[in-house]
Amino acid sequence: MCGVAGFYGLNAQKAQALLNALAHRGPDDSGVFEGDLITLVHRRLSVQDIALGRQPMQRGDLTIVFNGEIYNHIALRKSVEADFKTRSDTETLLALYQDRGANALDIIDGMFAFAIYNKRDKTLFLARDRYGKKPLYYSFQNGFMFASEINALTKVANFAVDRDAAAAYFGFGFIPFDRSIYKEIIKLNAGSWLKLRLDTFEIESGRFFSPFDLGAETITDENEAIEQIESALSQSVKSRLESSDVEVGSFLSGGIDSSLVSFYAAKERPNLQTFTVRFAGNYDESPQAEATAKAIGSAHMTIDVAPNMKEDIESILARYGEPFSDSSAIPSFYVAKAARERVKVVLNGDGADELFAGYRRYVPIANGWFSWARRFSFLAKILPKPAKKISAYNYLYRLIESAGAKTPLEFWLKTRPAISLPISADNLVAKEVALFLENLPNSTPLSLALLSDQALLLFGDLLPKMDIATMAVALEARSPFLSRDLSYLAPRIDDRLKIRGAKTKYILRRLALKRLGKNVANAPKRGFEVPLANWAQNDLKEPIEDLVLSPNAFWRDFLDKDVLNAPFGREGRAKALWTLFCFEIWNKNRQKPLFS
Repeated sequence: MCGVAGFYGLNAQKAQALLNALAHRGPDDSGVFEGDLITLVHRRLSVQDIALGRQPMQRGDLTIVFNGEIYNHIALRKSVEADFKTRSDTETLLALYQDRGANALDIIDGMFAFAIYNKRDKTLFLARDRYGKKPLYYSFQNGFMFASEINALTKVANFAVDRDAAAAYFGFGFIPFDRSIYKEIIKLNAGSWLKLRLDTFEIESGRFFSPFDLGAETITDENEAIEQIESALSQSVKSRLESSDVEVGSFLSGGIDSSLVSFYAAKERPNLQTFTVRFAGNYDESPQAEATAKAIGSAHMTIDVAPNMKEDIESILARYGEPFSDSSAIPSFYVAKAARERVKVVLNGDGADELFAGYRRYVPIANGWFSWARRFSFLAKILPKPAKKISAYNYLYRLIESAGAKTPLEFWLKTRPAISLPISADNLVAKEVALFLENLPNSTPLSLALLSDQALLLFGDLLPKMDIATMAVALEARSPFLSRDLSYLAPRIDDRLKIRGAKTKYILRRLALKRLGKNVANAPKRGFEVPLANWAQNDLKEPIEDLVLSPNAFWRDFLDKDVLNAPFGREGRAKALWTLFCFEIWNKNRQKPLFS
């Protein structure tokens, strides 16, 4: 796991600025390659082939900077006729690209964002993994540049704020697709590659993976589905353990996803270290986690964390480089910080909810409840807003409110738990998302909901959240549910094996029942429950009000001044304040470039 960057032309000062900006992603080593047309920069977190895996790495005319891991790289070496000098997956990747070009991406199982410079044909090839777990941003400002984080690019160039993207943030809580908060900075899409000819700036691009194109025979038999999922998941966990020369730990909450990952990991590593983080005043999953740890025989520890919110909040949010309002970014940072004191690599359960239907909002979609709820949607205008997030009333209110949606975009926004502040119908980013949702391929309502969340929520929110939170403390997070095999298998599982009645993630619950017992199998879905209302009224009341309620607040350039007077309800108002607060934190911490 590392940080990568590069730019067209030679400038030693810019190279050093990029190295400094990415230092937290790779504190173990650094390197710079200066070619005729390109400078490549690398910061290294040494995990695999620690002695010989330094970057930038060269092979013939090719030079690479690579962020991520290729878990099946030892097996893939057998398909290439090459004299390997290291055990590094970076060298494997170079050899595969030399042999197959962009076609090499189809056979790779891993998380990756990399750039390969070809001296012979003067091209730069960029690629990003299937779901976009590893970040990669690029820009044609002042030539061409790319980096693992926006904050690195803003160190070396000046960029204009994209007002459409900024306005869209208030509705989504993040900036979707390939957009960023800056006009000139673009995200490389998940499962995509870009090839740039540096002497002419001609561009080729392509996509090697899309969850919408995975047509295959549906698996309807429950036993077959369990068998195939178990085989793929256990192998995924095994490969993520084996492709590391340092100790690998595992997050273990009280839920299904991390419990299954930890179970298979403990089978491979009897001394596996697992840990749960307990936050004062929040829901406590540690008893369930400790019971699971005892059952699988892991060396478990529960870590109590008392966040220093006022001191840390601004630095945590500023790391994202653009407005980002997912409040679970805060506990994610503290979890990562605590884990990094004990291990360098950690497994997690990311992706299971979006592949196997783990959110409660999928239940009415799968069961067709919106057809009858639509008759009662008028009640949403007269009923009081829910006071509590986790309650039967909140679930029913959101059901009838969502049923009244007039467009696919409105429906997607209303079914999400995050607050949506107003977005203009003329907003270009919202139009792009609306067009995407209106033109989804013909499939079942549940499949379309899952695919939409993979393209929007997983790519734009959940994976960036975890990448920034973990890499802020130089911790590598590996996600077995996002393996190549599971990415092709999950869409083949029949809807009735994902949602059964009111049960989410049914087939994973059946697997958990088989391996871990009913307490884990019946565990409710819980993310990091963040007490936003308490923060807004107590812990963070002063900093939130100082920024959000200021007459000079930047959000006032995009929203009506009376937006906070809407009848949100207690939780809803706290989320609205938080969304605006995160925007102001970004604006306050926008970095001025070191070079003009």
